[in-house]
Amino acid sequence: METAPITAWTFQHEVAIPRDVAQLLVGNERPVAAYQTFRDVAIFTTRRVIVRDAQGVSGKKVEVYSLPYSSINMWSSENAGTIDFNAEIELWTRAGHIKIKLGRGVDVRRLDSLIAHAVLGALG
Repeated sequence: METAPITAWTFQHEVAIPRDVAQLLVGNERPVAAYQTFRDVAIFTTRRVIVRDAQGVSGKKVEVYSLPYSSINMWSSENAGTIDFNAEIELWTRAGHIKIKLGRGVDVRRLDSLIAHAVLGALG
């Protein structure tokens, strides 16, 4: 089985949920938390993770990734304690392996709990 990540993201710190996320949501889906990425934002909803990635010099072109929680088969979290410069979350999904590096402003235990609640059905 291939273990190299098909994609990798870095979450720098938790931020307010962007107002314009409503246009990406369906039905009774609600945003739960958001994290600043290098150029944009990752939003955890009651159904999926949405990662917006601004591209190009101007950042006007935006690629949107959508990862339904139902596609996550397994995940892991790694950190060395309360102050860790190398914390990360890894997701093994039907689409492949995703690595999320966490900045100092991200509480790895909160994010791990958020994923657990989402994958195991407690967010809905």
